[in-house]
Amino acid sequence: MKYLIVGLGNIGGEYDFTRHNIGFSVVEYLAIKHGGSFSIGRHAHICELKMRGRQVTLIKPTTYMNLSGKAVQYWLQAEKIDRKNLLVVTDDLSLPLGKLRLRGSGSPGGHNGLGSISDTFQSDDYSRLRFGIGNDYPKGMQVDFVLSRWLKEEEPLLAEQIEKAAEAVQTFMFEGLANAMNKFNNK
Repeated sequence: MKYLIVGLGNIGGEYDFTRHNIGFSVVEYLAIKHGGSFSIGRHAHICELKMRGRQVTLIKPTTYMNLSGKAVQYWLQAEKIDRKNLLVVTDDLSLPLGKLRLRGSGSPGGHNGLGSISDTFQSDDYSRLRFGIGNDYPKGMQVDFVLSRWLKEEEPLLAEQIEKAAEAVQTFMFEGLANAMNKFNNK
């Protein structure tokens, strides 16, 4: 069984450790935990892993958030992975800081990365793990907020929830979406 796990974010040092790059942080955590490393590939940094008999491709698109669909489509086709074995990890402003929410489909909710993937597929039918980044910003400052770095006082919760998000990804692969939703959506 093959899986494609996509961490959404933007490339470049100015985006490191920002709220919008939480998807990158989760797939980086998975790579390190399982002894993998990323290398440059077409449209993405990629890491190939074997996990309990499953072939897992982790990607961090290099297309920037607004063109994420191009990288996702390319790697699904290149690795011959069924869309039901795709999981996209992304930030979510509408969820409280650290809250996780798995869904098998749904609208992009104004998220440009999810919007790009939905436009590429011409469908919202793909699994996603949304990671709450909070929404404590003044009116009109949404872009600045999502591109801001995490605060020092948020780091302990952040580390804990990145680990939980990685567990959610693994549960998705080993136990299926429904079980993963039951385990992680109510926490």
